[in-house]
Amino acid sequence: MRGTERGESGLFSYVTLERRVPASHPLRGIRVLVDRALVRLDGEFSTMYSRIGRPSIAPEKLLRALLLQVLYSIRSERQLMEQLDYNLLFRWFVGLEIDDSVWNVTVFTKNRERMIEGEVSQGLLSAVLLEASTKQLLSEEHFTVDGTLIQAWASARSFRDKEEPAKPGQGSGGRGEVLLRDRVESKTDADARLYKKGTGDKSVPSYLGHALMENRNGLVVAAEASQSSSSAERELALRLLDRVVAQPDKRRAGFCITLGADTGYQEAEFAQGLRERQIAPHLSQYEKGNLGKNSLTEQELADERRLISQRKRKLIERAFGWSKLDRPLRQVKLRGLKTVDWLYRLTMVAYNLVRIHKITTIQASVR
Repeated sequence: MRGTERGESGLFSYVTLERRVPASHPLRGIRVLVDRALVRLDGEFSTMYSRIGRPSIAPEKLLRALLLQVLYSIRSERQLMEQLDYNLLFRWFVGLEIDDSVWNVTVFTKNRERMIEGEVSQGLLSAVLLEASTKQLLSEEHFTVDGTLIQAWASARSFRDKEEPAKPGQGSGGRGEVLLRDRVESKTDADARLYKKGTGDKSVPSYLGHALMENRNGLVVAAEASQSSSSAERELALRLLDRVVAQPDKRRAGFCITLGADTGYQEAEFAQGLRERQIAPHLSQYEKGNLGKNSLTEQELADERRLISQRKRKLIERAFGWSKLDRPLRQVKLRGLKTVDWLYRLTMVAYNLVRIHKITTIQASVR
């Protein structure tokens, strides 16, 4: 029988937002993880806000909204506010009631700046990793490191000669060599640099995103963005390792750390830095050309675990691919190294949340 169209809508709805979200929706599991992580940051939030004055946007709601922007590839804060106005799923995830007004875009952006100044994305990454640790999803021994190019919100045509370029002997290259970045800078994003990762690629205004991944489930355990340079990947890799991996004198007996990486990390100084930290360098070898850069010893090459590390190494490309497919890291819409670094870490948090939810869902179905 044909249904009839009602010309008038009901005045009230007695169905809550909670009931409107399907029980099997992925955001349910992710919301639980996010809420647990935000509880761990409560003390940090308290120090960021004054006890007097007009209440601002709750930091918990603000961060949930920013995570939604990454998860659903929402290109701007203005579009995010529009979605929050009518999307019931988004309202439920953020914590807005159905009758609550959405925030002004400018107010939302100003409050986001407070999160950037407080480096909250790093705290959120650590809190999410603590949740993963309680579920025994992290490896403490086997890691992979890699970097990816992040296209900056600037044009190559915006680069002009610096007013005071570096002089010979004062450049940032080896032995004070004057490089291109010492002579030019972008007028729209001074921190961006012209850089290319591949020999045949075109140089673009960019940053580099660095990630340290544990090999058990492919979760990013440390992340940081930097200015683009040929040595940044190796320098940041050691910094990330020092942030995550315990020093040799603090490790339990028989505890062996391994690090897998591609040929971009095949450098004698980097390999020696790993040895000093008692980390086995499972680096990919040059087979054609640049053979002189191969720096592993025969004993290191014979390590059977090196082949496992090289197979696991490809997992880190999933994080980079996920974050660039149609999400913020394809081309960042923020300027300045500090804000790009904040967004990069937040994107890695979102990736970890999706990854943890998938893994725990599979584990629950197997049981």
